[in-house]
Amino acid sequence: MSDDGGVDRSFVKAAMSAPFLEREEERLLALRWRDHGEEAAMHKLASAHMRLVIAMASRFRRYGLPLSDLIQEGHVGLLEAAARFEPAREVRFSTYATWWIRASIQDFILRNWSIVRGGTSSGQKALFFNLRRLRARLTRGGQDRIDEAVYGGIAAQIGVSRADVAAMDARLSGHDISLNAPLGDDDASGGERMDMIPDNALLQDEAVGEIIDADRRVNWLNSALAVLSERELKIVRERRLVEEACTLDALGQRLGISKERVRQIESRALEKLRQALLAQHPHGAAMLS
Repeated sequence: MSDDGGVDRSFVKAAMSAPFLEREEERLLALRWRDHGEEAAMHKLASAHMRLVIAMASRFRRYGLPLSDLIQEGHVGLLEAAARFEPAREVRFSTYATWWIRASIQDFILRNWSIVRGGTSSGQKALFFNLRRLRARLTRGGQDRIDEAVYGGIAAQIGVSRADVAAMDARLSGHDISLNAPLGDDDASGGERMDMIPDNALLQDEAVGEIIDADRRVNWLNSALAVLSERELKIVRERRLVEEACTLDALGQRLGISKERVRQIESRALEKLRQALLAQHPHGAAMLS
């Protein structure tokens, strides 16, 4: 591969001039690699099929990624195919390797085509790589505007929803925009797109109010807990005041009572707490819920 991201012509020439393998030679190389781990056999098997990698990578150049990177990813898929190939199945290695090469290149494109990660399900992948072709065929020329009928036809052929087709169409029709990009071409205020993202955090006075209310509720609760008996307090703490609540059954075994009895005590204790809180702070009923 050349330094500028293109493909070295000598590399392509060497790949294209590699001799084809006869079926029996291909089988023997695969067996030597599988049974004896001979790297020389695997290298010869892979080298003879690099032209397949280059041809497959060239088919995906329209996605705007360097051809050298696509070839490298295809080579990874080729090596994976060589590692998994089973000569006993009587399938030519090129037929078997094609799937692995294509899958490796497509995964690379999905990871790097956009800074926004898209869906990786089989349906989403099929939609990503076939939408333009199906759109052009169904619109008889691929005009810019397509209607719901076209979306429905594409969705039916690929097996996804119309909403998925519309979302993917919008994504492929646009391009990534940095949040640090200016708001407009003639914007002189220095504002960025990030400035227009709404902040869902509480305002400062609301945040302070929430803290004060939380502290007040904690103090009220600690004061009200004094009305509970020792066993009631233990049950409420184990069931309501810890991150991982104890089950009725486990707590019953620990206290030597049935889980139904634990439930009854817990229900009675919670009602006592509610009454105590309302008696002490009748105007704070809304805060107690």
